[in-house]
Amino acid sequence: MSFTGKYERQTQENFEPFMKAIGLSDEQIEKGKTLKSFTEIVQNGKNFKVTITTGDKVVTNEFEIGKEAELDSPTGHKFKAVVNMEGDNKMVVNLNDIKSVSELSGDTLTNTLTKGDIQYKSISKRI
Repeated sequence: MSFTGKYERQTQENFEPFMKAIGLSDEQIEKGKTLKSFTEIVQNGKNFKVTITTGDKVVTNEFEIGKEAELDSPTGHKFKAVVNMEGDNKMVVNLNDIKSVSELSGDTLTNTLTKGDIQYKSISKRI
């Protein structure tokens, strides 16, 4: 299954508690609640380029499945991490104390971020 495509966020769950847990200010959280978010993924075999555009902020990460890469987080921090595949439709990466799981089902991309016992879920549709 190819992740290649452009996705627009439709819904999100637990945004505020999760963003507080990762250290965003109340002002950033309020602003972020209403911003449109788009994810563009280009997959070429095990190589990925993922660009997330939220409002006027753009974060791009390039990585190869199973190999360490330097990844930028939406908070501006850089992490060295390994992105792994589970099956052919799920990418998993641990960024310090945050676990990120991106799962593709048909035209729906679900990204779940977990920090401790707080879980944030973003659901996007292919456009």
